[in-house]
Amino acid sequence: MSVVAVEHGSFAGHETFPLRYTWLPKAVQHVRSDPQLFSREDAMVRLGVGKNMVRSIRHWGLATGVLEEDPNVANNRGRELKPSALGNKLFSEDGWDPYLEDPATLWLLHAQLTGNKDGPTTWYWVFNHLPQPEFTKVDLHRWLGTLATERGWSRVAASSLMRDVDCFIRSYVPAKPTRTMPLEETLDCPLVELGLIREFGGKGSYILLRGDQPSLPDELFAQVLVRFLHHRDATAKTIPLQAVAFAPGSPGRVFCLTEDALLARLERLQKTTSGAIRFDETAGLRQLYLTDELRPDTLTFLGPYYRRGRAQPKAGRQA
Repeated sequence: MSVVAVEHGSFAGHETFPLRYTWLPKAVQHVRSDPQLFSREDAMVRLGVGKNMVRSIRHWGLATGVLEEDPNVANNRGRELKPSALGNKLFSEDGWDPYLEDPATLWLLHAQLTGNKDGPTTWYWVFNHLPQPEFTKVDLHRWLGTLATERGWSRVAASSLMRDVDCFIRSYVPAKPTRTMPLEETLDCPLVELGLIREFGGKGSYILLRGDQPSLPDELFAQVLVRFLHHRDATAKTIPLQAVAFAPGSPGRVFCLTEDALLARLERLQKTTSGAIRFDETAGLRQLYLTDELRPDTLTFLGPYYRRGRAQPKAGRQA
């Protein structure tokens, strides 16, 4: 089970807390006014959470790419952060989705976590290299342990892997309240809404669910496709369907799309991208053709989507 693409293991930082609804907007808005927020002694008071949660918020802000280290600060080493271009676009007071109400934003955050080989390893590995759709926590722990051994990550403890696997499951599967579980531990991660993993059969068995993903906008599909194409080969003008469906970091993998659902989106791609990318099946070759040079950092297709005002408010959100 060798996974050459994953070079550096990242299994810590979340303090066992899955992402919460209010954390990323809070992080972006507070860091904009105080880049050293997470080094402050009063960060707990200002964010309204405990000490470990402060560290967790910082982790998720960086992992989702809505925060970044300020490159203009000499010898920064993470002391000063700033909202990224994406963070500002999404969560500034007049941003695209400042209250995390649009399902597209959840898909976007999911893609940020799972489409980057240098991001959280468990998140990336499950959606891009999982050897079978059904698994248990024990399976994940064993597979990731093998990966760590193969890659020579000697500092990855078995207990760290188990905590990471537990946090990953709780990020996508609804919590089941118990009498011994604190209320704050039963608050679901927003990614649960995507319905990508569910428990089945005996307790502790899970399945990765492929489907049409109807709440995923074509514009976001196109944006993640551009990122994938850029990272795969920034100069290529054609790419085979097989890569878009199954290669690590591809939209087919990251969004758990069935082949029919992927084909349907590709057939709409020329319209979605105003002709910048088109799909063709001429002479039995099913390929994408790029007619324009597209950069993933320009967020070309997301702006028009959000500006059309497709936010879908939902009730019952909790911090």
